[in-house]
Amino acid sequence: MTESVLRGGVATGVGSWPGTDPREAAATIVGELPELPHLVELPARGTGSDMLGRASALLVDLRFDTTTRGYRLAARPGSVSRRARDLLRADLDALEEAWETAGLTGSDRVVKVQATGPLTLAAQVELPGGHRILTDSGAVRDLSESLAEGLTRHVAEVDRRLGARVVLQLDEPSLTEVLRGSLPGTSVLDSVPAVPEPEALHLLDTVIGAQAAPVLVHSCDRSPALGFLRRSAAAAIGFDLAAIATRDLDAVGELLDARKLLALGLIPTTPPSTPPTWRTIAEPAVRLIDRLGFPRRTLSDKVVVSPACGLSGAPTDWARRALALATDTARAFTEEPENLTFD
Repeated sequence: MTESVLRGGVATGVGSWPGTDPREAAATIVGELPELPHLVELPARGTGSDMLGRASALLVDLRFDTTTRGYRLAARPGSVSRRARDLLRADLDALEEAWETAGLTGSDRVVKVQATGPLTLAAQVELPGGHRILTDSGAVRDLSESLAEGLTRHVAEVDRRLGARVVLQLDEPSLTEVLRGSLPGTSVLDSVPAVPEPEALHLLDTVIGAQAAPVLVHSCDRSPALGFLRRSAAAAIGFDLAAIATRDLDAVGELLDARKLLALGLIPTTPPSTPPTWRTIAEPAVRLIDRLGFPRRTLSDKVVVSPACGLSGAPTDWARRALALATDTARAFTEEPENLTFD
C-alpha cells in the first residue's frame, strides 16, 4: 500500500511558498506538480502561518502563545491558536477549490501535507517558564502523543475533502542539534542535553506509527542524521543533496538498501547566477546513484525530486521555475535514466 501511494519518479515541493494568497498558491502547486502536489505553508502571513505556528492548529488539547523568542505552550486557548486554525482552514479551502477546478476530485490522486516533527517541535517551542519543551520528558511525551492524534485527524480531513490518498511529511530541521545536544538553553549555564538516539527514535516513531498514511521525514539540516533516519519507521527520507559530503555516501546507500525512498532536494531555493536546466539539476543525482553502484532505474523507482528546502524566501518567478525544473527532472528520471550523459 505504501509503495502505491508514495513512489519514485515524481516531483513535489517541500512545503513553504512565497506570498500571502492561499488560492493563488494552491492553484500554482496543483498545476505545476500534477503527480504529488502539497498543501502549502505561507509564512509571510505572520504568526500562526509558519511551520511551528501551524502545529498549534494540529495539536489536540495543547495550544501555543507567543514570546519575543517564538512560541510557547499556553495554559488556555488564545489568539495564536485561533489564528493558526483559521489560516489552516483557509489553506484547506483553497486547496479543495483548486482540486475541484482541476477536475481531480474522486480521481484517487495523491497529495502531500506537512507538519513539524515532534523532535523539532519540542526543540523550538518553549514551556510556559521559558525552557524548551525538550527539557521536560513528560511534556515531550504529551506533545508527541498530541501531535500524533492531531495529524491522524488532519490526514483524515484532507482525505475526506479531496478524495485523495495522502502522504504525510514530518519536518525535522533541528534533528541533528537535538541528537548532538547543541541547542542553547536559557543561559550559558543552562544547557540542553542531547537526547539519546533510542529515546529520540521512539518519539519520532510514536508519531509515524500512529499514521495510516505513509510518512516522509524531511530535514534541511546541513548535516542530516541519515543513519538515525534509516532506523526510523519512515517510508521516505528527504534532504538537500548539496548537504551530502563524501563521508555520507555510505549512509545514503544504506537508506536505499533499507528500501527507503529518497526525496532529493536538487533545486536551489534561490535563483543561481547561471540559469539551470533540468539536465544540470539532474546531474548530481545521476552521479550519486552511479557512484553508489545502484542501477539507473533507482532514479525512477526510489527518488522523488524536490527543491532543497521550502521556497518562502524565493522570488515567486523562481519558485515557479523551481517546480517546473523538479517536474522536468523527475520526468527525465522516469523516461530515460539509462541514456542520461553529462560532459
